[in-house]
Amino acid sequence: MSEMPGMAKPDLQALPQIEDRITFLYLECCQINRDESAISICEERGVTNIPAAAISVLLLGPGTNVTHRAMELIGDAGVSVMWVGEHGIRYYAGGRPLTHSAHLLEKQAKMFSNEKLHIGVVRKMYELRFPDENASGLTMQQLRGREGSRVRSAYRNAAKRWNIEWNGRDYNPNDFEGGDAVNQALTAGNMCLYGLAHAVIFALGCSPGLGFIHVGHENSFVYDIADLYKAEVVIPLAFEIAAENPDDLPAVMRRRTRDLLVSKHILKRMVHDIRYLLECLPDNNADDVRLWDGTRGTVPNGISYGRRIESL
Repeated sequence: MSEMPGMAKPDLQALPQIEDRITFLYLECCQINRDESAISICEERGVTNIPAAAISVLLLGPGTNVTHRAMELIGDAGVSVMWVGEHGIRYYAGGRPLTHSAHLLEKQAKMFSNEKLHIGVVRKMYELRFPDENASGLTMQQLRGREGSRVRSAYRNAAKRWNIEWNGRDYNPNDFEGGDAVNQALTAGNMCLYGLAHAVIFALGCSPGLGFIHVGHENSFVYDIADLYKAEVVIPLAFEIAAENPDDLPAVMRRRTRDLLVSKHILKRMVHDIRYLLECLPDNNADDVRLWDGTRGTVPNGISYGRRIESL
């Protein structure tokens, strides 16, 4: 059988690191195909080709159709692909992670299951959100109390700045329209932040379900990571937009949140912060498969150990 035409599968070392690629590319109402080593996007205004190796994550929104050849290129180039709702505010499904390594996932599982390491991650999360606070030695109860106090203060300050009456967070997932303007804006902005955090976590090969502050939900780690940036991005923006009182408040909030996430480089910061929390540097041996050993930790793969055992 003759070899299929197109781009040869690149070595992992030849692919750009995730933070060096384009931030997440959202597409909707288009046909996605392949043109040599480029992802070809066909829509009403014409055709646009984007080099596959320059993209970190593709977010496929409503009205997108993707061909098998395009998915072949996406997989070979190490691009993560997500099927999402309009403007990326829902996460439905995902393809392969960007990394081939399970190193971050193993560190996450180890820290999740060890009580001392677990609370250490929680303290680091608190310090990332409130860098002027010293969280060393604080119990979980104390951390939750201080976090709650800081968040309430962020709400009060934003309400005072924009002269809006604030009666507290009121979120009903089954009645979005029942909330006031600020609560609707908060919900819309949070969903954008959750979608971005979910995509980054998946692209790095971590588990969205193994959280440290939030536990027991399939998206616990998503909520943990998103919470690092809510007081900086979503809360002040929600009060600002509520004060402006636009005709389509949720849509305006989604677009403004998207722009703010880009301007504040939240994608790059999420990658850095997750690695910091899990104490993992970028893995340069992503394709290195090793064997587990109860005494030595790991041993090299691809070696016959039978003769060595017989000689013992």
